[in-house]
Amino acid sequence: MNIGIRAHDIEKLPLEELVEVIANKGLKGVQLALARSFDFNTANGSLSPGMAHHIGSAFRNNHIQIAVLGCYFNMIHPDKDERRKGIERFKEHIRYARDFGCSIVGTETGNVNAEIFYTEDNFKEEPFLEVVESVRELVTEAEKFGVIVGVEAGVNHPVYTSKLMKRLLDSINSNNLQVILDPVNLLTGETYKNQDEIIQEAFDLLGDRLAVLHAKDFIIAEGQLKFAPVGTGLLNYDLVMKLLKEKKPHINILMEDTQEPYIDGSMAFLKDKYEGN
Repeated sequence: MNIGIRAHDIEKLPLEELVEVIANKGLKGVQLALARSFDFNTANGSLSPGMAHHIGSAFRNNHIQIAVLGCYFNMIHPDKDERRKGIERFKEHIRYARDFGCSIVGTETGNVNAEIFYTEDNFKEEPFLEVVESVRELVTEAEKFGVIVGVEAGVNHPVYTSKLMKRLLDSINSNNLQVILDPVNLLTGETYKNQDEIIQEAFDLLGDRLAVLHAKDFIIAEGQLKFAPVGTGLLNYDLVMKLLKEKKPHINILMEDTQEPYIDGSMAFLKDKYEGN
């Protein structure tokens, strides 16, 4: 199994120490969000082949794959200048992805508000069409560099179901656009009891374009869905692992919201579920 983790779910450390901690855990990959993992300058315009090679080499030398460069931003930010800054930052990550030894740059689809919070205004047609416009620009850049744009759906975003993700894929019609699937992000406190149907639909509609799986768990507290470390909640990992083995063997499984002291137990849980299906 290719089990990894978001690098910023490990405490912030100098590069060599961070890589050593991840390697000693037996993790095989990371989702790396530069600004969230390092204290040195990673602002727009700071990336270079040298920086990317320096960081990438540290991971490669310890047999760890940078599976995703995380560059999550609000691609439909109401302030067009802020939106443009985010798009240009993402495109910079695309240009240097190969120097990191990575083929996927990932993001979610944003929010109609400047401050990210739940609003049903995201579910209207106009925000979706603005997502299509932004993603199309990113994918056009990615096609020039042989890089994949990985997009993640979430219930509080304009792309909030697998059906809408399929519509986005069809609207762009490029194999340089692929899916980062987080099953928990498709669930709410009202829909979690239908999780098997929702998970199955995701694999049926998106399985051919699924590039990465995000793994976390959830609990229900006072009727609200709350994220939890892998293996400590209610997600039907038997079904997830069965579908992965059928459709996407050896896919990168990147743990989210799983920090110490849960990492070792969550890894063991995933391996057990995978081997048992």
